[in-house]
Amino acid sequence: MIGIVGIITIFVMVFGGYLAAGGKMGIILKSLPFEFTMIGGAAAGAFLISNDMAAIKHTLKDVGRVFKGPKWKHEDYRDLLCLLFELIRLARQNPVAIEEHIEAPEESPIFSKYGKILTDKEAIALICDTMRSASMNYDDPHQVEEVLEKRMDANMQHAMHSSHALQTVADGLPALGIVAAVLGVIKTMASIDQPPEVLGKLIGGALVGTFLGVFLAYGLVGPFAAKVKTVTEEDAHFYQLIREVLVANLHNHATNICIEVGRQNTPSHCRPSFSELEDALKAVKQGAA
Repeated sequence: MIGIVGIITIFVMVFGGYLAAGGKMGIILKSLPFEFTMIGGAAAGAFLISNDMAAIKHTLKDVGRVFKGPKWKHEDYRDLLCLLFELIRLARQNPVAIEEHIEAPEESPIFSKYGKILTDKEAIALICDTMRSASMNYDDPHQVEEVLEKRMDANMQHAMHSSHALQTVADGLPALGIVAAVLGVIKTMASIDQPPEVLGKLIGGALVGTFLGVFLAYGLVGPFAAKVKTVTEEDAHFYQLIREVLVANLHNHATNICIEVGRQNTPSHCRPSFSELEDALKAVKQGAA
């Protein structure tokens, strides 16, 4: 919702200020379809050239995150801590019993309690792979932590591709606006014998290209890229929490300590309070009894 409000604010302030200063929309509206075709079409073509089909689909999908915001909310972090608590406690009570849950999480009665987390393949793979490593009696928890760090770095680089792709388009739009403006000037020069009022309109139409390129770059596409980056970084905390809790488990800390480590590493605006999490864990224990 805040993204839509931002877009409306941009258009109202820019064009409202232009009209308030005595500007006329006629020349802009007349030139806009042609200028947008050149600038937007060139930007789209450059985007297609510089990305493969998977990256294109990924970027188009991530544009929606500008309006939806981060995937993981306050209650999701609480649910994740409860899920990890159940898994760690079961693994310590019965190391054999945990295998059926981590080998087939979609059939696990524990994972099935947390439907949103279960639908995220990377989160489930991260949990199951790390707990499988623990069941294999890794001698060096630091080695597992290093593997997790490299895996998450690779995932983060992949997730950030959409932001980089959009920012590349934003960086190129002002130059494409100049290209459109130059073409407008060329067109104007072909009518150099016309009276000043005609030439004025032609020059004004050419300058619409420069305006449009800069406006799209810094008013829309650039902010979209920045928002996608922010949301991606925000969602990455969810996977970092998984790493922190499971690494603490590998160091054989008490189960409650492992969960508290995760709670403390949760972003402040999504972090459940100690009492809230305690109540949620009590409910988990009662349900398992």
